[in-house]
Amino acid sequence: MSEQSFEMIAKTFQGLEEVLAQELTALGANEIEIGRRMVSFSGDKEMMYKANFCLRTAIRILKPIKHFTAKDADEVYEQIKAIRWEDYLDTDKTFAVDAVVFSEEFRHSKFVSYKVKDAIVDYFREKTGERPGVRVNKPDVLLNIHIAETKCTLSLDSSGESLHRRGYRQEAVEAPLNEVLAAGMILMTGWRGECDLIDPMCGSGTIPIEAALIARNIAPGVFRKEFAFEKWVDFDQELF
Repeated sequence: MSEQSFEMIAKTFQGLEEVLAQELTALGANEIEIGRRMVSFSGDKEMMYKANFCLRTAIRILKPIKHFTAKDADEVYEQIKAIRWEDYLDTDKTFAVDAVVFSEEFRHSKFVSYKVKDAIVDYFREKTGERPGVRVNKPDVLLNIHIAETKCTLSLDSSGESLHRRGYRQEAVEAPLNEVLAAGMILMTGWRGECDLIDPMCGSGTIPIEAALIARNIAPGVFRKEFAFEKWVDFDQELF
């Protein structure tokens, strides 16, 4: 992995990992490894932007910034506080923490989120006397901490709102099929627009819409209003 290349994790639905890995290969990603409901890969900042904009079967793209082990909440706090946070966050920005926990030591994901939040706030208070705000809805920086027993990974969420929210629906409809799942179903059939596609039970039309995007080679992110990485301190507007 080069200095400009870094690890990323693309989250997806169980059963779509192989399809997502194929998408990443076509996109030019490196070091692709399939996991459970996720595919890890490496690439540069341009690859991260492309992954968010072009992947049809990814739910979100995470950028891990620290891997560590912790046996209790105090260790999590100390590990998080040791990060150089000015590289990722300013005191005039807001942040939120999403925790996913599979551990006997950490039973409550909310408590883990609070400890991460406290560590970040205390870091800035001790450094600057000021602190960034916490905003649950649409924060400037969204963090994700994943704990499996004692193995912890803290990541920046580069997507923000789930990537299944394409942005092409003018109004919400009742119980629509998830767009990522619909795209995955189509890609698994091998259909790429070379013949007619008929959906006799189209409901809200998710499968035909996703099929049209595939057939016309239109990136699923073209209708999105924003991605989380656009608010990062190192966002490159010209590159995007």
